Amino acid sequence: NLGLDGVMSFLFGNSAEIEIQLNADKRKKAELKLENGEKEKAYLYYDGEPVTGKVHVRLKNAGKKLEHYGIKVEFIGQIQLFYDRANSTEFTSLVKELAPPGDLPRSTTFDFAFQNVEKQHETYTGINARLRYFVRVSIMRRMSNIVKEHDIAVHTLSSYPDLNNSIKMEVGIEDCLHIEFEYNKSKYHLKDVIVGKIYFLLVRIKIKHMELAIIKRETTGSGPNMYHESENVTKYEIMDGAPVKGESIPIRLFLAGFELAPTMRDVFKKFSVRYFLNLVLIDEEDRRYFKQQEIQIWRKGPTKKTAACECHVFLSVLHLFEICKLTNCCHASTSSSSNRSRHDQKTWRLNHDPPLQPNMIRSSYYCQHPYLLQSSRTSEVRGPSTYFWTAVTSLWLVPSRAPHSSTPDAPAANVSPSSIERSAGVRSARTAGGGFSQ
Repeated sequence: NLGLDGVMSFLFGNSAEIEIQLNADKRKKAELKLENGEKEKAYLYYDGEPVTGKVHVRLKNAGKKLEHYGIKVEFIGQIQLFYDRANSTEFTSLVKELAPPGDLPRSTTFDFAFQNVEKQHETYTGINARLRYFVRVSIMRRMSNIVKEHDIAVHTLSSYPDLNNSIKMEVGIEDCLHIEFEYNKSKYHLKDVIVGKIYFLLVRIKIKHMELAIIKRETTGSGPNMYHESENVTKYEIMDGAPVKGESIPIRLFLAGFELAPTMRDVFKKFSVRYFLNLVLIDEEDRRYFKQQEIQIWRKGPTKKTAACECHVFLSVLHLFEICKLTNCCHASTSSSSNRSRHDQKTWRLNHDPPLQPNMIRSSYYCQHPYLLQSSRTSEVRGPSTYFWTAVTSLWLVPSRAPHSSTPDAPAANVSPSSIERSAGVRSARTAGGGFSQ
């Protein structure tokens, strides 16, 4: 679809070339899906970020001026429906003038900047719809305009939903089949894991196998011109053979390996993208029994795990010395024996009234500080503070006997992450019987 400018350029040729260079060398790149199904890499932007760069206009004929009626650069957000390309919708349009009407005597470079650009929707290319953001440079001429476009990728980030209820439903056929299916939640991010189970309450038909599929449903248009297109993102078999009453089938499906986009609802009254979990049972006569349940997909923002861990460890060190100072709980006893290594010379012991025996030392005695327990109380998995406190307890605070002592002490207490979790009241993330971790 060249358009009038493209047809005129094809017939008469262009006397100048346009190159758009974005100031995005340090930016990440993301894949953009084209209309023909191919993919290309494009610079990644987020909502509110500026779009800046340079426009290079190179004249093909040196020494010959380029007459024009103005040069402009635009930032455009556009929705295209493939069956109605003539009526594309531009929901974002910013324009800046690079040069007024006149002559361009030589090849020239122009700078441009669009500050605080609103990009509220994610780039998307589906079966019948496409949402794109691009920079367009136009050289206005009498016969035909010279136009160049450069696409960018946009991702919309979301936070954890406030409510994320599990999905639980009983379905079946009267006096023939009765099953109960359960999924751990209804909203998943793009790298999430779908965990669930299928429980058979009544089975009086011969089931051959069971499948679970993720279906993407794209809706375009409105009213009588509404079109629905469904696409199977993935399908896999979760059961092979006939089940019996009381049998439970676990489900674990990782979403990271599939090409998914976030759920998009009624984008400018043009299109929607929704996802469904489709549970299908096939009997020996190849009859299919299915139930669909809608889920929501969202994109989680990047997390800087390394910085978070360093922060937790640093603060934990400060609180550790605070505890030691306030309670006078430990002192160092060193030995000047020449045949000991520097590591063996430092053995830490505890002051307590009455004195604690080595086999009485447990992690619960040292895990009473509220900050050190904060990550454990608010999360079902061990946080950086818990791991750090385990290392501190096992290396510094647990008494150890000197290797050359004539009266050896009792063996030091065995401090492990599991013992710290039990003492601190941390709930295990493991589940029993195919249940869910709450």
